[in-house]
Amino acid sequence: MAKNNPPAKEKVTLKMRWDATRQYFTSSYRELKKVHWPNRQQLIAYTGVVLFSVLLMSGLLWLFDTGLSFVLEKLFDAFA
Repeated sequence: MAKNNPPAKEKVTLKMRWDATRQYFTSSYRELKKVHWPNRQQLIAYTGVVLFSVLLMSGLLWLFDTGLSFVLEKLFDAFA
Protein backbone atom coordinates (compact mmCIF):
# COMPACT_ATOMS: atom_id res chain seq x y z
CA MET A 1 0.00 0.00 0.00
CA ALA A 2 1.44 3.36 -0.96
CA LYS A 3 1.83 6.11 1.60
CA ASN A 4 -0.18 9.23 1.08
CA ASN A 5 2.01 12.26 1.34
CA PRO A 6 0.42 14.99 3.43
CA PRO A 7 -0.26 18.21 1.53
CA ALA A 8 2.37 20.87 1.87
CA LYS A 9 1.52 23.51 4.44
CA GLU A 10 0.67 26.90 3.06
CA LYS A 11 3.02 29.60 4.24
CA VAL A 12 1.25 31.96 6.64
CA THR A 13 2.14 35.55 5.97
CA LEU A 14 1.74 38.60 8.14
CA LYS A 15 -0.96 39.91 5.80
CA MET A 16 -2.96 36.69 6.18
CA ARG A 17 -2.75 36.93 9.97
CA TRP A 18 -3.75 40.58 9.92
CA ASP A 19 -6.74 39.83 7.69
CA ALA A 20 -7.84 36.94 9.92
CA THR A 21 -7.53 39.09 13.04
CA ARG A 22 -9.46 41.94 11.44
CA GLN A 23 -12.17 39.54 10.30
CA TYR A 24 -12.43 38.06 13.82
CA PHE A 25 -12.92 41.45 15.46
CA THR A 26 -15.34 42.60 12.77
CA SER A 27 -17.52 39.52 13.17
CA SER A 28 -17.32 39.79 16.98
CA TYR A 29 -18.51 43.40 16.77
CA ARG A 30 -21.40 42.40 14.51
CA GLU A 31 -22.46 39.63 16.91
CA LEU A 32 -22.31 41.99 19.90
CA LYS A 33 -24.67 44.36 18.09
CA LYS A 34 -27.25 41.53 18.01
CA VAL A 35 -27.14 41.00 21.78
CA HIS A 36 -30.13 42.19 23.80
CA TRP A 37 -28.49 44.22 26.55
CA PRO A 38 -30.57 44.67 29.73
CA ASN A 39 -31.65 48.13 30.79
CA ARG A 40 -30.76 49.55 34.21
CA GLN A 41 -33.87 48.24 35.96
CA GLN A 42 -33.36 44.71 34.61
CA LEU A 43 -29.68 44.81 35.52
CA ILE A 44 -30.48 45.75 39.12
CA ALA A 45 -33.11 42.98 39.32
CA TYR A 46 -30.74 40.37 37.87
CA THR A 47 -27.99 41.46 40.26
CA GLY A 48 -30.39 41.08 43.18
CA VAL A 49 -31.34 37.57 42.05
CA VAL A 50 -27.69 36.57 41.78
CA LEU A 51 -26.80 38.01 45.20
CA PHE A 52 -29.81 36.30 46.81
CA SER A 53 -28.88 32.98 45.18
CA VAL A 54 -25.28 33.27 46.35
CA LEU A 55 -26.37 34.07 49.91
CA LEU A 56 -28.87 31.20 49.91
CA MET A 57 -26.35 28.67 48.63
CA SER A 58 -23.61 29.85 51.00
CA GLY A 59 -26.07 29.56 53.91
CA LEU A 60 -27.05 26.04 52.90
CA LEU A 61 -23.41 25.02 52.53
CA TRP A 62 -22.60 26.54 55.93
CA LEU A 63 -25.47 24.60 57.53
CA PHE A 64 -24.38 21.37 55.89
CA ASP A 65 -20.74 21.92 56.87
CA THR A 66 -21.64 22.78 60.47
CA GLY A 67 -23.93 19.76 60.77
CA LEU A 68 -21.37 17.41 59.26
CA SER A 69 -18.63 18.79 61.53
CA PHE A 70 -20.88 18.29 64.57
CA VAL A 71 -21.68 14.69 63.61
CA LEU A 72 -18.05 13.83 62.87
CA GLU A 73 -16.85 15.44 66.09
CA LYS A 74 -19.34 13.36 68.10
CA LEU A 75 -18.26 10.20 66.25
CA PHE A 76 -14.57 10.89 66.88
CA ASP A 77 -15.25 11.62 70.54
CA ALA A 78 -17.24 8.40 70.88
CA PHE A 79 -14.70 6.10 69.18
CA ALA A 80 -11.38 7.80 69.92
